[in-house]
Amino acid sequence: SLVERNTVPQGFKLTNPFAVAKSDATDLVELATEIQRADILVRATACSKLQMIAQQVRFLQQEAQKVLLEAKESLDLHHAACNFRKHPGHIYYLYKRPSGKQYFSMLSPEDWSSSHEGPPHIYLGAYRLEQDLSWTPEASVATRSKQLSLVDKLLTDEDIRLMRPLEMGNKVSDIEME
Repeated sequence: SLVERNTVPQGFKLTNPFAVAKSDATDLVELATEIQRADILVRATACSKLQMIAQQVRFLQQEAQKVLLEAKESLDLHHAACNFRKHPGHIYYLYKRPSGKQYFSMLSPEDWSSSHEGPPHIYLGAYRLEQDLSWTPEASVATRSKQLSLVDKLLTDEDIRLMRPLEMGNKVSDIEME
């Protein structure tokens, strides 16, 4: 429906109230067409945004699956038998006894090469214990180190940028955040 007309807006009398209140027969049709176009556009926009949200939900579900898998693997590795104290940043070697029991050793398969028989048990892989007590397979250590180095650099650069105004004697409340 059309907006009702006021022939005396804010108390001012119009010189020709009929010209203001005049409506054409096509006005209603044009209004209906415009509303229909708006309905279609709003629906298309909402569908597009919902599709994007659905993609993000699927991505987050995949990321959650990865996190859960990594957590399970880390827990399994932490439950492997070990007769020494593990330190973050060191690489440890996982072996499996004939009984199925897994254990960590500080000796790599190469360290056993002096023995003619090699390692006494089945070698399962090498893992580095990270600072957050997660485990990184030896094949991924270089990639993980680069990622951690980049994050560390970003944090350091950000800390320096945020701290610089403080060093000049400004209060935190005086600093404008970009």
